[in-house]
This record gives sequence, C-alpha cells and structure tokens, in this order.
Amino acid sequence: MYNTLKQYFGFENFLPLQKEIITDVLNKKDVLALLPTGGGKSLCYQLPALKLPGITLVISPLIALMKDQVQALHENKIPAAYLNSSLKVKEERQIKEDVVNGKIKLLYVAPERLMKEGFLEFITEQPVSLIAVDEAHCISEWGHDFRPEYRSLSVVRGRFPGVPVIALTATATKKVREDIVRQLEFKDHATYCGSFDRKNLRYVIRDKQNGYYHILHYIEDRPGQSGIMYCQSRNSVERMAAELTADGIHALPYHAGLPQNTRTEHQDKFKRGEAQVIVATIAFGMGIDKPDVRFVMHYDLPKNLEGYYQETGRAGRDGLPADCILFFSYADKRKHEFFIEQTANPLRAAIMQQQLDTMMTFCTATRCRRKMLLSYFSETYPHANCKACDVCME
Repeated sequence: MYNTLKQYFGFENFLPLQKEIITDVLNKKDVLALLPTGGGKSLCYQLPALKLPGITLVISPLIALMKDQVQALHENKIPAAYLNSSLKVKEERQIKEDVVNGKIKLLYVAPERLMKEGFLEFITEQPVSLIAVDEAHCISEWGHDFRPEYRSLSVVRGRFPGVPVIALTATATKKVREDIVRQLEFKDHATYCGSFDRKNLRYVIRDKQNGYYHILHYIEDRPGQSGIMYCQSRNSVERMAAELTADGIHALPYHAGLPQNTRTEHQDKFKRGEAQVIVATIAFGMGIDKPDVRFVMHYDLPKNLEGYYQETGRAGRDGLPADCILFFSYADKRKHEFFIEQTANPLRAAIMQQQLDTMMTFCTATRCRRKMLLSYFSETYPHANCKACDVCME
C-alpha cells in the first residue's frame, strides 16, 4: 500500500483513516467513509483500484467533478475515463472499447447513465471489482442534495454480488448515514467518520445590509488571495462578478447557464490563479482541488447547514488560516420559504423547512458557531471558546 501511495500519488504517509478504510476495501468489506473536505476521500477508492483486478466503477453526480478527477489520475499515469453527456458518440464508443480490452482501471459514470437501458447490461459483463459511490449523501431524502436517481443504486448492487461498495461523503448527519447504509443494502460493513472540525477556518456572519461595501474592502485588503463567492441565482452571480470587475477585482462568473467551454475556461483560470475570485452558484467547487483558497463568502443564505459546511470546506485545504463569511438577511429566508411552498412533495417540503430552520438558528444564535456546526454532525466540541468565530472573537 505504501509503495503504491508513493509511486502513483507521491505521498509518504496516509491521512487519518485512509489506511484503515483502504485495508477494509481490499478485504472486500463494504465501507461508509465520512471524511471532511480535503480529507482525501478519492484516494480511498483510487488506491484500491490499482491493487484490485479489473475495473473500479465510480458513481459520481457532476460532470465537472468527473473531469477533474480523471485529469488528475491521468497526470499520475493511472488509466481512467468518464462516460457522461459531454462526450461525442465516437468518444464514448472508444472508451467502451478500452473498458472491454482491460485498458481502464477507473470508470466514472453518472447514476443516470448507469441506469440507462443497455449500459447496465454492458457494465455487468465487465470485471468490476469495486463500486465507489461518491457524494453518497445524494441517496438520502434527508440529505442536503437529494437526487432521486441515486435511489436506484441498489439495483446495481444486485448485479454485482460479492463486489464491495464504498460510499463516500463529506457531509452526512446521523439520519443520512443510516439512510445510506439502508439504501445500499450494507450488511457486514465498516463506518469511518473523521472529525468535522476544520481548525484553520474562521466562521463569521455579517449583516447583509451594505454587504457589497464590506466584500469589496475585504478583497481589496487581500491582493493576490484567491476566494470563492457563492450566490443563489445565475443573475446574482453575473451581477456580482460584473460589479467586482468594474471595481478592479479580477472576478469570473460560474453557473450552469454558461456554455461548457466558458465554465471550463473560468474554472481553469481560477485554479491557475489568473482570476482572484470566482463568483458561482453552489455547483462550483465539487472536487476542485485548489488548496490555497483563502476565503469563501456566501452572499445569499444557504438552504441548509450541510451545504454550507461543504462549501466552506473548500477554503484553506492547505491547512493555513482561511475565512468563511456569510452575509445574512431575513429577506433571503423569505425567498427560501417561497420556494418551499411551491414544492409538491409534502415530505420533501417538511425536510427543507426543517433544514432552513436549523440554518436560521445557526445564523442568529449567540453561541459559538463552531460548537453548533459540529453538534449538528453529532460531534462534541470540548472548548467553551473556539477563538475563531465572530461570536467567540467579538
């Protein structure tokens, strides 16, 4: 394991829990792995893929995430590919050919593609030795990013009896964890849960009134420091990026309404440090391995704490101090409630309202933000003062 780690990934040692998770996977045990952003989740199935015969099938929800992962694997001389809607028919045919000829070790697919007529039959005929379910919280209705197509993954389980499954996520409450285990039909499985405490992150909540003034001055005081700003809608992303640009900040927009090549270009410029700020909707950042993001801002109120935690987790992945600043207003709460009222499914609406209420408590309470955040994920923070949130510092 250590030789493989050094040869392909360039590391001398494992991060906390990685070795234990990989050992269980290699022993064909089902595993639920909850590791914080930056905790090295992908290595937990990428390294076993190199040790096991055949193919590792990786189920992943986002095209941008697959692209980044496969590109990184190619740089490490690991044969990997993805199948999604961005490929031309000829490209897809070539990848399938490579799979059949044993030239691919890791194959990334979206759950929709996996369940497509004909594809499940094709993949069932291949020597799959490990199934990895990335962003596994998408399975649960209680998760912050529930995707109905993830519910069908138990069908895949039935097609590969005896093949171990590893489910990975950075954000899952106790209820979501139980749902993942039930939906994937885990029996004799292992659960590993890393600490949710990102000690180098500072959590700050500010009044949204005059928010832009504070944002501009904050960024101007930190020339050369990279940051992500999250906005709720495409329009607000475009507007904020344009305003920052007009005020001399090199900011680029990122949202699903932009052409794919524009999104890729903006993402790459940000990763290379050619753009100081990326202004984005919440899809941005999944799997983005940029270690030196010094601040993550939320200009609009997040829908829930899980999403907030995952998005702030993109800051300070290099272990150095970073700021997570949320601009709060009751008007944003009313916007979310209007959306919830339009939700046809009563259970889904009730879950969303409960999540929003928890988010509101987090923003308005006068208790340590870190303690509240960790408590939400069933982790106890032992200190009275974290010295790194606005409540404790101010």
